[in-house]
Amino acid sequence: MSTETKNIVVLGASFAGLAAAHNTLKHVLPKLADKESYHVYLISSSPDFYWRVAGPRAAVSAQLMPDDKVMYPIAPGFAQYDSKQFTFIIGTVKSWDTGARSVTLDTAGGQQQVLPYHALVVATGTRTPTPLLSLHGTSEETKAELSRMRTALNSAQTVLIAGGGPAGVETAGEVGELLNGSPGWFGSGPKTKKATITVVTADSKLLPALRPALAAKAETFLSRVGVDVKKNVRVDSAAPAADGKTTVTLSNGETLTVDVYIAATGVKPNTSFAPSHLLNDRGYLTANGQTLRVDGAGPRVYALGDVASYARGGVMDIYDAAPVAMTNLERDLSAYSPDKPDATPAGPDRTYTANLKETQLVPVGQSKGVGAVFGWKLPSLMVWLIKGRDYMVSNADSIVGGSKWAKESSWKPTDS
Repeated sequence: MSTETKNIVVLGASFAGLAAAHNTLKHVLPKLADKESYHVYLISSSPDFYWRVAGPRAAVSAQLMPDDKVMYPIAPGFAQYDSKQFTFIIGTVKSWDTGARSVTLDTAGGQQQVLPYHALVVATGTRTPTPLLSLHGTSEETKAELSRMRTALNSAQTVLIAGGGPAGVETAGEVGELLNGSPGWFGSGPKTKKATITVVTADSKLLPALRPALAAKAETFLSRVGVDVKKNVRVDSAAPAADGKTTVTLSNGETLTVDVYIAATGVKPNTSFAPSHLLNDRGYLTANGQTLRVDGAGPRVYALGDVASYARGGVMDIYDAAPVAMTNLERDLSAYSPDKPDATPAGPDRTYTANLKETQLVPVGQSKGVGAVFGWKLPSLMVWLIKGRDYMVSNADSIVGGSKWAKESSWKPTDS
């Protein structure tokens, strides 16, 4: 039996990366005859996992959503595994050489490290325009921006939020309730409107993934907390003014100067390190939409989560995709032999099928929300119970600590 150490490298330690690392250690390696010859590396630019789901509430109030409810140290969650088989590296991926089968890292200690891989899982995700809603490097940048935003909102009289998707609507609802208060369960608007808050969206309605009736309901809920919506208009530019305000130019020619500007207009994939021939025209990593392998990168390379071309985006999509990638990883590792390094496993692969049914939960303030699950519309109270109460922060420990994946997702070849 070979004594060669075979590295399984996971790039990224948010939802997808944590799912890959825990599943590999819990379920993939124990099935391998030469499991002692493998070593799992988890690479992250941050020592902390950010529960970005709660970013909209964390941005407005440390009392409602303190930092320790959204930031979770990663390393303690992996202390359960043998150090001979796992290493956590805080560093940034600078380049990826598919020919040499290695990635180059800039580590937190200021050193450059070339890390060879036997198998690679790319789970670097996407980033929002603002570190309020996703990590931009280390968690310290997000913590600083959360603190800055909370201070700015305390005295804000004008706020503009760009983006009519879930992040924009949720943030607007939280800001509206913070500054203008809630009219109560049956009121139609704030008792005293202390701030002018505007959401702009390039779409003809809010929340493009949801049916028009739910989008209209979300707009009504925003109106209750004093938020106005401008549709069919986008932000062309936003420039800081000398007095700390921001001057925003809209596509309709309108120019606004506001106390607080928040960009929630979409995401970009974290793929600056990847060879250009592996990316699609939007910069996402091109992956096989069924097996989740990155076929153009050579054997035993996988894309998991929002960074991948097949992904619809969101945590639920990751939960559906992770078992597929991990099953195919185990199959590929089992098929490998030194004399046949490119061998493919016998029999059918496990395949991924995107859930295309209407599924999205969007809290609007601290008591309302709209949403649907698998095409079924949910009442506002149910959206609040599931997500709006605390943005599901109680789930974070199971993600970081791995108990979310304590039980392996079962699969038989006939299931495909």
